[in-house]
Formats: sequence, structure tokens, C-alpha cells
Amino acid sequence: MIEEYAIITAREENLAVLEIERRTACGLCGQKRGCGNATWGKLLGHKSQQFRAENGIDANVGDSVVVGIDERVILSSVFYLYIVPLLGMLIAAILVDTFFNNELYVLLAAASGLLLGFLWVKWHLVGYGAAKKNCTQSLAVILRRADDMAACENAVKFQTKQGE
Repeated sequence: MIEEYAIITAREENLAVLEIERRTACGLCGQKRGCGNATWGKLLGHKSQQFRAENGIDANVGDSVVVGIDERVILSSVFYLYIVPLLGMLIAAILVDTFFNNELYVLLAAASGLLLGFLWVKWHLVGYGAAKKNCTQSLAVILRRADDMAACENAVKFQTKQGE
């Protein structure tokens, strides 16, 4: 199970709305100069995302918790978002290449196959989500309340590093 710290922003029956606690990518420093991650953060603006999780420990709004999601769900998502569109692109390019002797057609077929792969994934996942609305297999789960010392571990490392 993949774990991350989050803060509860709202509660709904046995579910909680969570927001991930943002940290730097490496979690070591607040350096802004010479760091590519800081530059990307300025350009894209690190926006926080909210999501729902099963609240089995009856945590309240404002609590810092550890939330987990099954690795199989992540791997399944990666398969759908990366492998399926790439397979669509390759299959379309190979099929057009066998019937036509024009590289422009192969290029257009590859782009069309990639686009159709993404559209199929969107259609499949939206349909799957609508059909399995009450399914909790892919739902994140609140595992435990966050230990205050573990949540502040990066802050302590940062303060000691600044003192050196």
C-alpha cells in the first residue's frame, strides 16, 4: 500500500474529503535557485487536489492522517493511461504501413491511433466509474492518524541544516 500524509477538509458519512500535504519534491530543502523542481513549481503552480477516502478511523475535519491506496490500482491506471494509447498508436501505424507506402499516412495513422487510444481510455474509465459507483476497490483508505513527530520530520531536518 502506498502511503501519504493528508489533511481532512470535510466529512461525508463514512467518507472524508482529503487534501495532500504539499512538500518539495525531494523533501530536503527550500532552495529556489538552481533547482529545477522549484522552477517548474513557479511555472505550473503547485495546486492542491482534493479526493475522497474511506474514513474507517472516524477522523475529524482538520486532522492530519496517513492515507493509503493499493498499488494494483496505481498500476492499473498506469496501464490504461500509458500502455493502451501507445498500443493504439503502434497498431494503427503498423496497419497503415502494411497497406500504404506513404510515410505521411503512417504518421497520421500513428497520431490518430494515439488519440483514439486516449479517447477509448476516457470512455472506458468513465463508463467503468459510472457502472461501479459504489465500488470501494479503488478508493483510498485512511489508515491512521499522523504521528506529529513524523509529520514534522522534514521541518526538523530543514532547521538543523540551516543551523550548520
